[in-house]
Amino acid sequence: MSRSAIAIRFTVSLAMLIAGSATPAQSEPLVLMTAALKRYVDRFNRHDVESMINHIPNQAAFDFLKDNIPLLDCPDEDIERTYYFRWWTYRKHLKETPDGFVVLEFLPPVSWAGKHNTISCPAGHHFYEGRWLRERRYLDDYSVFWIRKGGEPRRYSFWAADSIYSRFLVTGDRRLTTELLPDLVANFEAWENGWAVDPKQKDAGAARLGPNGLFWQIDDRDGMEISIGGSGYRATINSYMYGDAVAIARIAEIAARSDIATRFRRRAAEIKTAVEEKLWDEQAQFFKVLPQDPGAKLADVRELHGYTPWYFSLPSSRYSVAWKQLIDRDGFYAPYGPTTAERRHPRFMFEHKHECLWNGPSWPFATSATLTAMANLLNNYSQEFVSRRDYLELLRIFARSHRMKLPDGTIVPWIDENLHPDTGEWIARTILHARDRRDKDRGKDYNHSSFCDLVISGLIGLRPRADNVVEVRPLVPDGAWDYFALDNVRYRDRTLTILYDRTGRRYGRGRGLRVYADGQQIAASEKLQRVTGSLK
Repeated sequence: MSRSAIAIRFTVSLAMLIAGSATPAQSEPLVLMTAALKRYVDRFNRHDVESMINHIPNQAAFDFLKDNIPLLDCPDEDIERTYYFRWWTYRKHLKETPDGFVVLEFLPPVSWAGKHNTISCPAGHHFYEGRWLRERRYLDDYSVFWIRKGGEPRRYSFWAADSIYSRFLVTGDRRLTTELLPDLVANFEAWENGWAVDPKQKDAGAARLGPNGLFWQIDDRDGMEISIGGSGYRATINSYMYGDAVAIARIAEIAARSDIATRFRRRAAEIKTAVEEKLWDEQAQFFKVLPQDPGAKLADVRELHGYTPWYFSLPSSRYSVAWKQLIDRDGFYAPYGPTTAERRHPRFMFEHKHECLWNGPSWPFATSATLTAMANLLNNYSQEFVSRRDYLELLRIFARSHRMKLPDGTIVPWIDENLHPDTGEWIARTILHARDRRDKDRGKDYNHSSFCDLVISGLIGLRPRADNVVEVRPLVPDGAWDYFALDNVRYRDRTLTILYDRTGRRYGRGRGLRVYADGQQIAASEKLQRVTGSLK
């Protein structure tokens, strides 16, 4: 065992002793081995040019991943490879600083970042993805950094409270979550009061609450520059604020602060009403941008960020009709999509000198947000516009997008900034290289989205909850796969294993869907359907 692996395990054990909790009864995978992970890591390392090294170098990647991530076995090679590739890239972005660990978006320094090269724009994705790491100190530090140690959570739009609460659902750590409650309330209030990084920079963190009860944001500060719909009252920032209000209310309930809980449940209801009444285009049947100008009408374009409200289960059921656009070939569907603007719009993919456009290219940031929202739709709503089969197809498209052809013709796993939705070309990278820019390789291993969480909480269906019930609702369609397994999942200081075996021969545990906690079966079904089990 490497020194890094020994150090990690010692840290985990020491933390558990300090917290007064027992070591989980099961600390090894139940049905899967690490041989497949080793093959993937060796392949990723072999094709990598390791120019930027943070806390965990390539040579220590296998030991780190073996000890920290859930293992996956499934019959779809693209999804399985991309799952391990995204964990392999995620650990590259764990950076140790004097303020504790942070998670980066770009590996090389960029001028628009804040302290320690951090950027709040993708931080929500960082939390949703990283909450499945067994070692908690990385995101413990990251949580505190944003609120208390020089992070700038409002430089870009960021669903901070929701992210921290969603991580709590996995870890069960009430202490840290409730400790941050006053800070999360203060962050929400600062958004309401109209906060800016620098008053001289009108485009920096300029979101503010308008007289119509909605938050206004510049598209660039939403991380979506040069968009067709432009700046204004956007479904993004307003959904984030709704999600944060709901999360603050739930954290307040845990902390026995009923006054705060009541106040923020009311704020969430107000934002929900404003979004549904003012951002919904009844004719287009979609959530759109409302320009800030008095008397302005909703933008004339459907954009992918119109699905953001479902990321937080904000809309009422009647708005689900919007989802039919996701699989419409004149809407957002594409071979390397979904597109960030509907294809039928006359300004789809319009030309502009900037390399980062949100006028149609496929952006992993928006794709992962949309698929998280879609999983919520399929789990929490009754509708007929998209199905589990659609979810699997879109996840496959996303997985297959993670590739690039090297000059010698070798195709390697890859994640970068934005893709051409029809060819899969990494657009920003191509433009930056053509201009021979100094930052031409900035997008390599770009950490601006999620993927592993889409597999864990979406496809496999481990739905984190606030109680001691383990809920599994697979989105794998009936008959699509004969088997899958997610093993070594740390959840509430227990180790979970979720497997499906149509014949019972692959894992030797019987036929059907089974869920184990520390090696003991807690739920089972012969069919791929919702099951629950109790963590006693």
